[in-house]
Amino acid sequence: MAFDSDLALRVREGLLTVSGALPDEKRMFGGLCFMIAGNMCCGILGDRLMARVGPDAYRALLAKPGAGEMDFTGRPINRLLKSPLRTQRGLKGAAVAFCRDGQGGSLS
Repeated sequence: MAFDSDLALRVREGLLTVSGALPDEKRMFGGLCFMIAGNMCCGILGDRLMARVGPDAYRALLAKPGAGEMDFTGRPINRLLKSPLRTQRGLKGAAVAFCRDGQGGSLS
């Protein structure tokens, strides 16, 4: 599955702004994964953002309309959520905010 390159660009720019450095990128899961300090922060699969979230933010973010647990094998992956955000004009920093909020406000 391909990933949305426009969304990838916006996520890159947002992560650079928040963390002060460009994230490492790896193609995984048929999409694109962003890593900071060697840890997966978020990724893009098709036109959906997925984010690894901390335990404190997990329930609150999962409750957002359209959010859901990621699963590739029929089993949810621990603390990996699908963002309710899809590619759209004006998305701005919302995708990065979803990742940041999932990390307790820090992406460093």
